[in-house]
Amino acid sequence: MSQERKTIYLCLAHMSSEGIEQKYVQEAFDTNWVVPMGPNVNAFEQNLADFANHNADGTSLDRKVVCLSAGTAAVHLALIACGVQAGDEVCVQSFTFCASSHPITYLGAKPVFIDSERDTWNMDPELLEKAIIDRKAKTGKYPKAIIPVALYGMPYQVDKIMAIADKYGIPVIEDAAEGMGSRFSGQVLGTFGKFGVLSFNGNKMITTSGGGALICRNAEDANTIMWYATQARDAYPYYEHTSIGYNYRMSNVCAGIGRGQMTVLDAHIAHHKHVQELYRTLLKDVKGITLHEQPADERYDSNFWLCAATLDPSVRIQGQENAYKEVIKTAVGGAAGVIKAVDSATTDCQPNENVEALRVFMLSKKVECRPVWKPMHKQPVYADAVSYTNGVSEALFKVGFCLPAGPYVSDDDVRYIVDCIKEAIVG
Repeated sequence: MSQERKTIYLCLAHMSSEGIEQKYVQEAFDTNWVVPMGPNVNAFEQNLADFANHNADGTSLDRKVVCLSAGTAAVHLALIACGVQAGDEVCVQSFTFCASSHPITYLGAKPVFIDSERDTWNMDPELLEKAIIDRKAKTGKYPKAIIPVALYGMPYQVDKIMAIADKYGIPVIEDAAEGMGSRFSGQVLGTFGKFGVLSFNGNKMITTSGGGALICRNAEDANTIMWYATQARDAYPYYEHTSIGYNYRMSNVCAGIGRGQMTVLDAHIAHHKHVQELYRTLLKDVKGITLHEQPADERYDSNFWLCAATLDPSVRIQGQENAYKEVIKTAVGGAAGVIKAVDSATTDCQPNENVEALRVFMLSKKVECRPVWKPMHKQPVYADAVSYTNGVSEALFKVGFCLPAGPYVSDDDVRYIVDCIKEAIVG
């Protein structure tokens, strides 16, 4: 190990693809296609469709893909295509990043948060059906859509969720932003529902620096999404609009990066699975650390976008007595952007003190070790939202943390990370 160690980030998606990315990006400039459409976009969409349509057993699907400016945009347009309007309700997983639920509010609709089951940490099917029945009884209408999430790449209980959705005739928008390449029964996540959301943010399985995509079941749905994504222009020789559209198409330059990234996608997935296996081996005897594993069911095939674990409340960590004593001044983990200043170092729902102490200790060792997502039903912005809970996601938030797993995380890095965890534990 070098004396001046590099920072080991939680997840960085970009890995060199032998100049292919530069080639396609240069083509965009050479042909003057530096716009939110173009040959790279078309080719990237086909690359993604080829990947999504290939089942592990050799059979194939016929899904279409539309590339967009962000995964959040994909959720937004999928909701519109499902007919979600102001006042409607949408069932959405609570244990997730805010991009799963915020687009619901863009439309003036209302999220109905569904808690998780313990095996996958994803949407609890029993709670989902309870919510659907209860909302119908209380509002006279069924929710207009269901958004399950592949948390940290882990497949949700696809068979049960889809059976419930079919039973009540509610379309499913799969949020596979973290689950690109994860499979259930050999089929790629995002291809089960009416729509499937992908993300190419800088920390995802592959990146276009930003961007996302929507997997659609057929060409008609794909054309509808593309129409909304290009300002919903009607077929006249001038600009005529009968619906509100959005500027959501992916840049031809970004799509060039994506085309190159597709050549390393399989390698990225294999690497993440390898890192998960190495953590499993090295952490098996570490006191109080439990690695989050996929169910012992061969249908589940996670990409392990992030390796998540839990820390037993009884385990004491160096510096734990100082946890939450100071207000955070900058973005945790060095994330880009601006965070809003706060007056208090604590909230009414936060990770345990030993989990926060572990984050701080690991950061001192130049290792990102962030908390898991805070459940949306515990977020102040959703204080008035309806939720159906069982305590699972809130309990996991208190004890959970994420470990680096990206393409630049080497075997030596994993060993160093585990050694740091062992050093952090004092009792």
